[in-house]
Amino acid sequence: MRTTISADKKLLEDVCKAAGEKSLNKAVKLALTEYVRRRKLKELRNQIGKLGLADNWRESEEAELEEMRRMIHGTG
Repeated sequence: MRTTISADKKLLEDVCKAAGEKSLNKAVKLALTEYVRRRKLKELRNQIGKLGLADNWRESEEAELEEMRRMIHGTG
């Protein structure tokens, strides 16, 4: 989907740098995916003890990040 947004140029440059991407499209996609994933993880962490979830979110987070990197770079 093609969308036009207004965003601070410096912020977009920082997103590219933080993501290690030259492509703004890939960097923004990664940033949005990461934001949504972190929000979902936060919601799940808030449920720890209520639903009997284990607190292994760091390991899950690393595995998900690696999978996203492979998907974005076309290696997985």
